[in-house]
Amino acid sequence: MIGIDDKILDKFIEDALYEDVREGDHTSLACVDASIVKKALLKVKDVGVIAGVEFAERVFKKLDPNTQFTTFIKDGEDIGEGDIAFEVIANAQALLKGERLVLNMMQRMSGIATISSRYATELEDLPTKILDTRKTTPLLRFMEKWAVRIGGCQNYRDGLYDWIMIKDNHVDACGSIKKAIAKVHKYLQKNKLDLGITVEVRNLVEVHEVMEAGGITRIMFDNFELPLLREAVAIVNNRFETEASGGVTLHSIRKIAETGVQFISVGALTHSAGSLDLSLKIQK
Repeated sequence: MIGIDDKILDKFIEDALYEDVREGDHTSLACVDASIVKKALLKVKDVGVIAGVEFAERVFKKLDPNTQFTTFIKDGEDIGEGDIAFEVIANAQALLKGERLVLNMMQRMSGIATISSRYATELEDLPTKILDTRKTTPLLRFMEKWAVRIGGCQNYRDGLYDWIMIKDNHVDACGSIKKAIAKVHKYLQKNKLDLGITVEVRNLVEVHEVMEAGGITRIMFDNFELPLLREAVAIVNNRFETEASGGVTLHSIRKIAETGVQFISVGALTHSAGSLDLSLKIQK
């Protein structure tokens, strides 16, 4: 689980189980003998890219330390209807207690991994990197960004705390791009912070303002038409990193990348991802 803090993940699992189970899974406690061990299979009923297999193993082993977990399809691999992703042998009550948490997260993560994989495939022969955004489900961001990585795209900033992004609202509230950049440098120096700095621009005039101010990491071109984007990339001429954003789709991303822009941020990786149909079936 590269890039996942074990403490954060364990707390998430505990909180999610508490939300669903509270003082007990009364149906299972009533119907299923506490000593029974059963085998269950994760069955695929859709087409896409699987994500969350490692998460599922962690959940079941947390509920039953004696769990035997066998992976048949690893995170990031293609799946089709009828595939079996994994087999889990564990206490039956534990299987039923963890079933919904595992399915909810795997279906969501697999949907994100699938759309991320499709975007990544569009640019597999180009150097442009595809980034996600902060358009995520509250409190699930680290899981959704994990799924983005599984699908073959990259994470941008994790939150407001780990990267400076001067957007149009910051500029308008501050007074100008140059003022905003200057204030950011004073703030970082005062607080002894070393953070990347992205500045969002809306037109070529603002591109030139950023170029004159300097001292930033990346210029983000917001909703630029292709001819304008190509011109803006040429103006920057690799002095700073370049990024395109706004309304990016599977149909437009390759043309955007062909302008020479280095990064493309795509909110759709998370906010427009569906869920893959999966089921967990206990075997008789």
